[in-house]
Amino acid sequence: MFARFRNARKAAARIFAFLSLAWLAACDVTLDPNANVGPQIDPEDPVQVALLVPGGSGEGSDAFLAKNFENAARLAIADLNGPKVELRVYNTGGSPALAADAARTAVNDGAQIILGPLFAESANAVGVAVAGDNVNVLAFSNNPTIAGGNVFVLGSTFDNTADRLVRYASRQGISRYVVLHGNDFGGGVGRDSITRAVERNGGQVVAVENYPLSQQGIFSSTRRILSTVRSSGAQAVFTTASANADLPIVATALPDAGMDTAASRFIGLTRWDTVPQLRDLPGLEGGLFAMPDQSTALLFENRYAATYGSQPHPLAGLAYDGIAAIGALVASGNDDALTKAALTTPQGFRGTSGIFRLLPNGLNERALAVATIQDNQVVILEQAQRSFGGAGL
Repeated sequence: MFARFRNARKAAARIFAFLSLAWLAACDVTLDPNANVGPQIDPEDPVQVALLVPGGSGEGSDAFLAKNFENAARLAIADLNGPKVELRVYNTGGSPALAADAARTAVNDGAQIILGPLFAESANAVGVAVAGDNVNVLAFSNNPTIAGGNVFVLGSTFDNTADRLVRYASRQGISRYVVLHGNDFGGGVGRDSITRAVERNGGQVVAVENYPLSQQGIFSSTRRILSTVRSSGAQAVFTTASANADLPIVATALPDAGMDTAASRFIGLTRWDTVPQLRDLPGLEGGLFAMPDQSTALLFENRYAATYGSQPHPLAGLAYDGIAAIGALVASGNDDALTKAALTTPQGFRGTSGIFRLLPNGLNERALAVATIQDNQVVILEQAQRSFGGAGL
């Protein structure tokens, strides 16, 4: 037990890196949600794509991400069969104001669509900056609060993941959920996504519990959470906890305090396969989480490594996906290939982690597999679907 707690403390001490990328406050964008934004193009001419990356901030991590996004975009261009894409790269310095300036410069340079940026505030600022220029933005963020109008988010969203897991769990007879979340902005967004998914699929949220995002905060909340789980008759505890931060503590403290994870299974809004140590936590045995098609993801990783000599950043595939979608639409030969109506084609696109499609509300739907932990191994319970319209999502 004590070894597990020590590992959990180490994990909790890490920075919430992914959440810091995704959950940044955003100002409102006032656009007609029904407008078919996007320019008319000549499919015979190269499409002008502006790639906005977080370079120029002085942070090494931003420079690394910027290079990975550019590498992945150029790899996708090389893989296009027919369509011509002319890519211009603009640094945003990780700043909303600089991102907006870069977007205006890109449009003045002839950009017909914008790919990026990453940070939500910057993506929102870019959408506002070019809203009057009839240009769409395919941002790398997964923050749903910035989606809509001329801004689409390419990052995997909590709504998508929650809906996939609740649909699967419903087929296994699970209908009563306790929602458990950290008391930060990301935890609140995750809580709301889970609640909506449960309600959409006919289930019941029997209780909502939260905890401070600290080791002591989780430990001090354990008895209260456990009491709620027991008294509510919950069949599942659906948690927003992050695999490289609070999840190791949550998944250790509650079972050690007496939570019956066979009667109330953990369901995770974040991936559990990215941190190998999680497979050794008895509390996660038999729980559920979602993950992309790993066969497709591995193909991209191997292709990237063979070309650039290193493994890609986990977010790099978003740049590849954006170019792949643009190329597929341009290949159709239609002059409205970059409009909102075209971007939201129901059949979607094939990306680095499986199929995905952009939705009219600016969000996205990605095919996901449902997985569990069995005997310290990740086991796929239901594969990600290979086309839209079938069972699974």
